[in-house]
Amino acid sequence: MGKIVLTEFISIDGVVEAPGGEDFKYPNWTFEFDRGPDGERYKEAESLQAAALLLGRRTYEGFAAAWPQYEGELADKYNTMPKYVVSRTLTDPKWAGTTVLSGDLAQDVTRLKQEIDGEISVAGSIQLAQSLLALDLIDEIHLMASPLILGHGRRLWAQTPDKTAWTLSEATVYGDSTLLTIYQRRTMPTETSGERSR
Repeated sequence: MGKIVLTEFISIDGVVEAPGGEDFKYPNWTFEFDRGPDGERYKEAESLQAAALLLGRRTYEGFAAAWPQYEGELADKYNTMPKYVVSRTLTDPKWAGTTVLSGDLAQDVTRLKQEIDGEISVAGSIQLAQSLLALDLIDEIHLMASPLILGHGRRLWAQTPDKTAWTLSEATVYGDSTLLTIYQRRTMPTETSGERSR
């Protein structure tokens, strides 16, 4: 049984847009504070332990344009691992190992969790992340927070149909005040086992 792991670079005020510097008011904002070698090792290990990638179309296209040009352990991992992109318009993905998910999101992701053994990593992909949170399909959230209030940009948190409960399983400061927090979904007393097995 797989689990959906959402991983985001985020500001104090919840902005997750373009941390690496796409067309944005504050390009490369996530690099303004040094994560240090331990922080970089954490992000690499996080990526290497994933069994598959689940991405929205914009993030997928950015990854697909970049990673085939690189070499090394992480590039080899990304270029050969199974990749799933949620899109109703993409029909001919070029990146090796890609499957397009164009059906019902809840059904498609539930099937993935049943078929894949290990972590299914959702990186960036703001719209997809918000949809998965609203559907209560995310099992773990990794947030690497830069000590910035951006005051501008798309935020991770949107309205959801109901509240959910989480356990803080890790909180580590890396480099210059960059805070990693890991939250795991917990079953609330009013939930049945069926509600969390979607």
